[in-house]
Amino acid sequence: MTLRTLGRTDLSVSPLCLGGNVFGWTADETASFAVLDAYVGGGGNFIDTAESYSRWVPGHQGGESEEILGRWMRARGNRDQLVIATKVGAPMGDAPEQKGLSRRRILDAVEGSLRRLQTDVIDLYQAHFDDHDTPLDETLATFDELIKAGKVRHIGASNYTAPRLRAAMETARRLDLRPYETMQPEYNLMDRDQFEGKLQETCLEYGLGVITYFSLARGFLSGKYRQGQPLPASDRAAAVERDYMNPRGYRVLAELDRVAKQDEASLSQVALAWVMARPGVTSAIASATSAAQVQELLGAVRLQLDAESLRRLDEAGRPD
Repeated sequence: MTLRTLGRTDLSVSPLCLGGNVFGWTADETASFAVLDAYVGGGGNFIDTAESYSRWVPGHQGGESEEILGRWMRARGNRDQLVIATKVGAPMGDAPEQKGLSRRRILDAVEGSLRRLQTDVIDLYQAHFDDHDTPLDETLATFDELIKAGKVRHIGASNYTAPRLRAAMETARRLDLRPYETMQPEYNLMDRDQFEGKLQETCLEYGLGVITYFSLARGFLSGKYRQGQPLPASDRAAAVERDYMNPRGYRVLAELDRVAKQDEASLSQVALAWVMARPGVTSAIASATSAAQVQELLGAVRLQLDAESLRRLDEAGRPD
């Protein structure tokens, strides 16, 4: 697999990033280990998680994904071969000090992530959500402190708007602090407003590596959702139906079908290959709950869409 340089960092990562949100949720530890083994066995090296995964599951407190990933790396002895990204900022409890990007929160959170991941350093530490209650200089100074202490190699942002990202980059420049090196937006053929336009231009201007999440539109672009057919048995099905099962969504599926048939690929592979080919995008995050799903997703890395297919997919996915 040909790796890509992540922004201006010294990290080389797979164009397909394995999402760790399912570890400990829809994939138990045994299934998660099998998914991770298949991903690394297929040449992947980039894994994304967060301290808050999977706090939304009844009986969970957050950190379950990191714990599984940490036990897997310890069992396989492969930590040095991987690029591990995790995130801070999502609520880990109801108290004010259990969320956000204050100095106190970050310093507490990083120790928890390091312990659960069973590692001495996090390759990419990301601000999960913007925190308007904490000054940018406080957040960036704390991240800078962690880099100087050797606990974090690089920092990134997730879910920032273009003006807020620009403000963060200029704050880091003004105060001579380490800037964000990556941006993680929601981006796929159906969800384009968050990234395309000003945010994409800002990432290109500052040379940030872009890591997309929900790259398959919560499963809609896999082809599991079809007009006139029963919905899949999934917690996300109702939301997918509401957001994507409309004339534009069916138009995108039709074009994905055409390209998939032409290139002898699956719809997921085509949808991911389109994201990976977009300007500024370094890696697309996708999750899997079985080794077979991983093998399918990895096929997207080998798929080179021709210019006409890219154009027609782009046109089909443009908002009405």
